[in-house]
Amino acid sequence: MKYSVSHGYYPGTGLRAFRGQEGVFHFTLSREQDKLKNIRRVEFVQLASEEADVVNLGQGFPDFSPPEFAVEAFQHAVSGDFMLNQYTKAFSPTQKGEPDSSSNWQLDPTELASKFTSRTKAFILNTPNNPLGKVFSKEELELVASLCQQHDVVCISDEVYQWMVFDGFQHISIASLPGMWERTLTIGSAGKTFGVTGWKVGWVLGPDSLMKHLRTVHQNSIYHCATQGQAAVAQSFEREQLHFGRPSSYFVQLPQYIQRCRDHMIQSLQSMGFRPVTPQGSYFLITDISDFKNKMPDLPGAADEPYDRRFVKWMIKNKGLVAVPVSIFFSLPHQKFFDHYIRFCFVKDESTLRAMDQKLQKWKAELTP
Repeated sequence: MKYSVSHGYYPGTGLRAFRGQEGVFHFTLSREQDKLKNIRRVEFVQLASEEADVVNLGQGFPDFSPPEFAVEAFQHAVSGDFMLNQYTKAFSPTQKGEPDSSSNWQLDPTELASKFTSRTKAFILNTPNNPLGKVFSKEELELVASLCQQHDVVCISDEVYQWMVFDGFQHISIASLPGMWERTLTIGSAGKTFGVTGWKVGWVLGPDSLMKHLRTVHQNSIYHCATQGQAAVAQSFEREQLHFGRPSSYFVQLPQYIQRCRDHMIQSLQSMGFRPVTPQGSYFLITDISDFKNKMPDLPGAADEPYDRRFVKWMIKNKGLVAVPVSIFFSLPHQKFFDHYIRFCFVKDESTLRAMDQKLQKWKAELTP
């Protein structure tokens, strides 16, 4: 099935066809777009869209088709029950050594404990992690759980990549640990789970003592996303329940395919002199660009601009490859410690990975005397 961009992320400014009708909204849209210019990640997305003949390995969207059963469920939701075009009713659960590895990046127990004080109210956890691709071990999660319980802290656990785990690693939800269910909100995403980032459907699991407050905020801010998308996701999960744990399961096949994409990208990047950190989960890997920083330290850009941002801009314009600078994930005091890393998304179609290979080989040939 040919990939349709309508299932994936689209520029924040909207579909081209929609933008053509924006006259009536011009004033509001202009003000909002001015605000977006100040968001660092938007800057690189915009740059990638302006350059011709680039391979976008920066944004975290698959550029291959979602599973057919998910698309069929969405089509049925759109064309079937007309009431699914209206506000959402509550859905109830259905009764039916080597190169560096992300696992080498460890939490420092003393440093982590020092961040908890009497003022700490919530701890945000992301596993599998973006951008590192780290899958937190049971021991690390037990450390976090102990600190949350000791200081009476709520844990907000972002687990949107839970099905994308490689190399025999296992995803563990912190809410499953003793004493953590009652203080944990667990976040999931259909966009990542089924490769439909444009549907913008997600969920949160947790005890009613926490969920009732979340529902109040949600009701008065987002309210809800498209009803048809929610119906399609529910049908997709019902389908997966019938195959769960079997070779025919999408949740079994997906990480196998993505791991091959990851291995392909790692090998290609290494051939060019990058030093990837092998991820055990998620859509992403980061790679060390210290060697490039040493060889060409004076790339264009502001004097105080982190090197990784200058490098990515240079790479997009001169080599046609898109990545995301890792320093944008950090607060200002810590950016200098991570300005020699950039992030690539490896959840891409084989044709995209081959295009990447061609760009890298051309780059390598230019360096050969």
